[in-house]
Amino acid sequence: AHHVALVLPCTLTCCRYFVLDPNLGQLQYFINEQSKDQKPRGSLPLIGSLVTPSDEFPFMFTVYASNGQLFKLRACDLCERQVWMTQLQLSARRHSDSSAKGYSSSSAPSSSSTGRTRSFSLLPHPAPPCSYNSAQRQNSPHGHGTPGAITTTHHKSLTASHRACSQKPAHLHQVKEVMSRAEEQQKNLQQSIESLPGGGPLSSLDPDLLLLKATSVAALSCLGECLSILQHSVSQAARNVTTRTQGLNTENMAGWPGPKPASEEPVKNGGLTGLPTSSSNKPPASPAQRNKELLKSSQQCFGTDAVEPSEESTDTEDNEEEDLGVLDEQRSIILHLLSQLKLGMDLTRVVLPTFILEKRSLLEMYANFMAHPDLFLVITTGASAEERMVRFVEYYLTAFYEGRKGAVAKKPYNPILGESFLCSWDVPRERVRPLRTTGSSSAPLAPPPASANSSERYRLRFVAEQVSHHPPVSAFYCECKERRMCVNAHVWTKSKFMGMSVGVSMVGEGVLHLLEHDEQYVFTLPCAYARSILTVPWVELGGKVSICCAKSGYSAIVTFHTKPFYGGKVHRVTAEVKHNSTSTIVCKAQGEWNGTLEFTYSSGETKVIDTSKLPVIMKRIRPLEKQGQYESRRLWQHVTQALKVGDIDGATEHKHELEDRQRSEEKQRAASSPPWKPKHFIKEVETSWCQSKTLS
Repeated sequence: AHHVALVLPCTLTCCRYFVLDPNLGQLQYFINEQSKDQKPRGSLPLIGSLVTPSDEFPFMFTVYASNGQLFKLRACDLCERQVWMTQLQLSARRHSDSSAKGYSSSSAPSSSSTGRTRSFSLLPHPAPPCSYNSAQRQNSPHGHGTPGAITTTHHKSLTASHRACSQKPAHLHQVKEVMSRAEEQQKNLQQSIESLPGGGPLSSLDPDLLLLKATSVAALSCLGECLSILQHSVSQAARNVTTRTQGLNTENMAGWPGPKPASEEPVKNGGLTGLPTSSSNKPPASPAQRNKELLKSSQQCFGTDAVEPSEESTDTEDNEEEDLGVLDEQRSIILHLLSQLKLGMDLTRVVLPTFILEKRSLLEMYANFMAHPDLFLVITTGASAEERMVRFVEYYLTAFYEGRKGAVAKKPYNPILGESFLCSWDVPRERVRPLRTTGSSSAPLAPPPASANSSERYRLRFVAEQVSHHPPVSAFYCECKERRMCVNAHVWTKSKFMGMSVGVSMVGEGVLHLLEHDEQYVFTLPCAYARSILTVPWVELGGKVSICCAKSGYSAIVTFHTKPFYGGKVHRVTAEVKHNSTSTIVCKAQGEWNGTLEFTYSSGETKVIDTSKLPVIMKRIRPLEKQGQYESRRLWQHVTQALKVGDIDGATEHKHELEDRQRSEEKQRAASSPPWKPKHFIKEVETSWCQSKTLS
């Protein structure tokens, strides 16, 4: 028998006895070798799975299943890891191929006992002494997959779930018809290419045409295989529904696996005041006590580096990106880069070409999410907890248009350690009121005339800082002392290569504090995707995020839907606000996060908001000559100027200078004994940051 370590999320390892079953197409694990004849403690379907090496630990590899689950395994040496990966990949491929040909594992002769007796020895020597024990495996030609659904149905009953499953085959039949038409068109394309003359300006041997023909054949073959796998998964899920006696979780119904939510890994809240742990002897402070401490700290001196309002002026930068697509010379660079990447590879340390950069730092992008500060300030004026939660959801959904304005998928500058961005907004008091609601629709209020009297304005201050380089973590804080509200958040950006797209998970969370009501709203952020990176890149948001208030008992689930393979709309978003104790839905929203959003309330009223037409309040920022050396605009000014005039080589040179400077400073910090500390934030726990001093 042979052993592989199971790596737990807490970075510990434990020993489990693994079996690769060739008949079920599953990777099963048991507590130990003695229990291998019992029911496995867990299993992972290999059909459609991905097996990749990992550099997180020596000799480690990861098995990603099509249902979103994964196993992190650690072999004893490099040779054993390669044997495991090879056999798992072969088994996964056999099952995918046989499923694509229409064969089902249920129709194949069952011989699991034979499969188990044919387990092979993958560890020719005892496992080294460490914090794990055992694992074994076997081989198979077909498996069961229950991929997670792309769209999530909230509070669906068992009957409704069964009905949804029974409707899916009809939709798949339509997909099959579309596939048939695509195959006919592909055949016509192939015949047209082959009928061209063998010489001349356009011949049948033209490299681009040969590439087009090969790509179309491979794409249709892959889509046909995926359709067969999906058909098998849907039928399997339908059979499972009929035999289930418990309530069905519709998120695990058969379908294409959607993107991971932003909260894929649990990250502790980065609030302004640290919450006591269970091991602390000190009783937890009440919300009122915490708010008193917060107000007390806001009255303390905020340091000599504070920004005077008189130093700031309205921002006039217009860095909207032009939609030019990918040029030929840029495409060759991207193709060369893609040839060195593996599916699922972490791109955090990969140096990307300069021409994909947009002319702003990631820290400034977070500030642009506050482009509607009037909608932010109106949250705390809600007369009830329900109204405040609904207003927060309205603000949350309308913030993404300005934060990710434009359809071009460009990458913000990676902030260097210690980089910061400071700005503010002057908000006329007359504008701090909810959007007008009529019986069936609403429109944004027209902005009132600007007032020169500062006493008639609310002042909203913002600061963001790069608090960690590896992993890359940004923290930002925004407050309005007059309205007694503030928000604190930390975000770890994790980027992964996904073939013809790049996915970025925004791991972390934020907390909105309404001190007037002793309420804290904890929220997460969606994933971002750069699609079609070889043609015309475009941005898509995906995943499910949550907003919850423990005191009031209200919560919201917001789902950013990614575009399905066939049909469907882009940039679609849905949301539900409910009262947890009664499970009452008080508000629903649907639409596009960069277009029109429709809100429906329990009272029967509706509100339609066009995010592209909402009036924007421009942020105020100090000129470059008055900014600190590590403030974003001043730090990246030469790169920005070069990009504005199209000087890619110059931008690359200035970018390399900043990167070399960062590496040099990192070596100096490593040689010195005192650790580096952020300027504006302090670390509460391992993954939580809070603002260290107030801004106003």
